[in-house]
Amino acid sequence: MKPALLPGILWAVLAAVFLLLPFAQHDYLLGIGLSFLMWLALTQSWSVLSSMTGYISLGHVVFYGLGSYTVVVSWQQLPLWVSIPLGGLLAAVFAVIVGLPVLRVRGPYFVILTFGLAELVKYVLLAVEAAMGVSSRLLFGAPDLVQIYWMMLSLAVASTALLWFVHHSRFGHGLKSIRENEDAAETLGVPITRYKLWAYMLSAVIPGMVGGVMALRSTYFEASQAFDPMISINMIVMALIGGGTTAMGPLIGVAFLVALSELLWTEAPQFYMVILGLLLVIFVMKLPNGLLGWHEARRRKHGRAAL
Repeated sequence: MKPALLPGILWAVLAAVFLLLPFAQHDYLLGIGLSFLMWLALTQSWSVLSSMTGYISLGHVVFYGLGSYTVVVSWQQLPLWVSIPLGGLLAAVFAVIVGLPVLRVRGPYFVILTFGLAELVKYVLLAVEAAMGVSSRLLFGAPDLVQIYWMMLSLAVASTALLWFVHHSRFGHGLKSIRENEDAAETLGVPITRYKLWAYMLSAVIPGMVGGVMALRSTYFEASQAFDPMISINMIVMALIGGGTTAMGPLIGVAFLVALSELLWTEAPQFYMVILGLLLVIFVMKLPNGLLGWHEARRRKHGRAAL
């Protein structure tokens, strides 16, 4: 079998599995599938900005939280087919508003700024809710697990298609040139400000909708949970483990970490954060290009040896 055919076959098998999973009528498996699809949608979206441009965002949870809050406050006021896309639209608008000042800084300053921005929005929202006399919100009459699963599957497909399209487009080549050398890219005529802003906006839309769908899953909203920094950290770890700038990298990272988390939460939940931190250190120091990059390097090495 030709190596070039393997990714296509893998995607086809995964599509068949996730399409058939709801018919198994097994809530535990469906819950794992939902978790996998959620992280896949989030990590693919994060990669549109951070993997493509090298601007590592530690605050993508802000889009997730805004989408979740949008669906919660509009619950039973707007139909879901309006409120969930509205959450994505609000996240995109917020990304455009803050994008111009935020994207002016680079490196660790950008990482710190995105983290601080997410925390700022969280505490502003907590203050607003407290002023209204609300500490949390409950959703009654939310859709069942199967309906939520189909929504998340749609978002995972959309995020994967988005990253694939960006990676193979002229726009994507411009983003990769920014990652390699931003000053050189600007000298060569790449509109770096516009490209970065577009990438930031595109990477915000689907997390906003994912947050809305997951609010339906939990049937409960509390700002400190919806804006939990661990959501952003998990995206980064999954993307780093997978590596690369294609849709296959996040898929590998998500599969690895979801399997690990399921094992640890049942066997040793107290060690999950410890192992997560160790994995991050190991991959940054030893496998900076992730599992996909390591595999591609081995394949090139063996190909040269065969020649």
